[in-house]
Amino acid sequence: MRNGVKAVVVGGVCAAMLGGAGYGVYTFASALNGDGGTGAAAPERTGPPTGSEVKETTGAFFAAWEKGDAVSAASWTNYPQAAQELLSAYAGDAHIGKVRITPGRATGDTVPFTVRATVSYDGVSRPLSYRSRLTVVRGETSHRALVDWQPSVVHPRLRKGDTLSTGTSATPEIEAVDRDGKVLTRVTYPSLGPILDELRRRYGDKAGGRAGVELVIRRQAADGSQAADTPLLTLAKGRPGKLPTTLSASAQAAAEAAVAKYPESSVVALKPSTGEILAVANNRRDGFDAALLGTRAPGSTMKIISAATLIDNGLTTADGPAPCPPSAVSESQTFHNLKGLEPNEDATLADSFARSCNTAFVKFADEVKTDSLTREAQDRFGLGRNDWQVGVPTFDGRVPASGGPDTAANLIGQGQVQMSPLNMASVTATAKTGTFRQPLIVPLKLDGREPARARGLSSGTVQQLRALMNRTARSGTAAGVMGRMSGDVGAKTGSAEVDGEARPDSWFTGYRDDVAAAAMVQDGGHGVDAAGPIVASVLRIAR
Repeated sequence: MRNGVKAVVVGGVCAAMLGGAGYGVYTFASALNGDGGTGAAAPERTGPPTGSEVKETTGAFFAAWEKGDAVSAASWTNYPQAAQELLSAYAGDAHIGKVRITPGRATGDTVPFTVRATVSYDGVSRPLSYRSRLTVVRGETSHRALVDWQPSVVHPRLRKGDTLSTGTSATPEIEAVDRDGKVLTRVTYPSLGPILDELRRRYGDKAGGRAGVELVIRRQAADGSQAADTPLLTLAKGRPGKLPTTLSASAQAAAEAAVAKYPESSVVALKPSTGEILAVANNRRDGFDAALLGTRAPGSTMKIISAATLIDNGLTTADGPAPCPPSAVSESQTFHNLKGLEPNEDATLADSFARSCNTAFVKFADEVKTDSLTREAQDRFGLGRNDWQVGVPTFDGRVPASGGPDTAANLIGQGQVQMSPLNMASVTATAKTGTFRQPLIVPLKLDGREPARARGLSSGTVQQLRALMNRTARSGTAAGVMGRMSGDVGAKTGSAEVDGEARPDSWFTGYRDDVAAAAMVQDGGHGVDAAGPIVASVLRIAR
């Protein structure tokens, strides 16, 4: 019998009896019942684990982990197969040994702890130290006290599907610099961490550096492909290559500070004249880069594209009619405006746009063709064709030609429409200049990428869109954060209702001179409440 299995038996539970998730029909008490089956079984324990159970479980789990016994350590979790795979990689592929774990004071069933270990590879050793935490739960059928398995137990930066590995770097390190030559690091600009990892994966071998030896997190992308490694520890330094980016250190600092005030927020800023991205920032618990990869309904910020569709298809003009009734019906579905918006049957498109009247746009649903909005988004704004070559992965927007009530819903940024803050910043840039310039985060000449292209907008449509957005910024729904801002400004607010969420997502997009920015705050309320202050903060600093 292997030592790992024996340890489990001595501990009172046979791993084979527990099954794949550590659950079984035998309790710790019944496994120790030595009366030959003639005595009554001890009652199964229920409720949260007791303090003594938490101490016993974490003690056994930590002891096995320290010894590198992945089988035994995993048996003290509620998902032993997943735990065993990662703990085996910890000692094997990652070459982490001499592990010492110091638990902190438990808070109920949660135990913080410190790990100190040594990473050794090819004759080189380096110390590793970090903090993590775990939670002890009651097994659903085994009723044992078990570690609630999460990859973050092993290291706080690990997520589902990740593993650890130590060896020669897949690509050399990079020293990413901003448009003025200032070095950009994940320490100073935390939101850039995933972007810097991806830039290294794509351009590390083109930047002139030399690979070193590292402990890294190996990640999988959402589509199952290999994502960029996340370095944790350098054992042998290589030589980083210098990589130029379009980012601005000052704009990035402003973006980081702005999103820090609003949980679950994201923002992107770029230059309309070039498409160069100046800043990308996220403040999210899940670490997801929603600024570039988000897929959320953009709410009324979509009315920039919708207004352009109405103008380009000859349905109305900025000064033409766009009545704002209290409700509107399309395909038997009734649409309403935000609470407190007074109806205006004599409203122009400029009036309804500045006040963000939903019903005004819904009333045009029967006049636009099913694919009108889709063609406008693709042909004029470069969206929805999945051909952007930004330099890192991005979501390129989705405006499907969906019929029925979704035709009306799409016009107000609901229905099947999906956007990211990057998409809406690009839309705003196109509305300001009339020219679609695909966003960039590294120069095209670095690897000869061909940018996505679109027709852009006519000068007449651009003039009208700028008038609509300027009025919205100065005296419309965006005036609360943009009204007193100097320079050439324009904006559009948005709030997007999402099924199952108490409040709508807050959206805001705007421009000031040669900077456009867009932000989204999940469950943030009205556009001017959360996303608006983020965009305004960035526009005041970015140049």
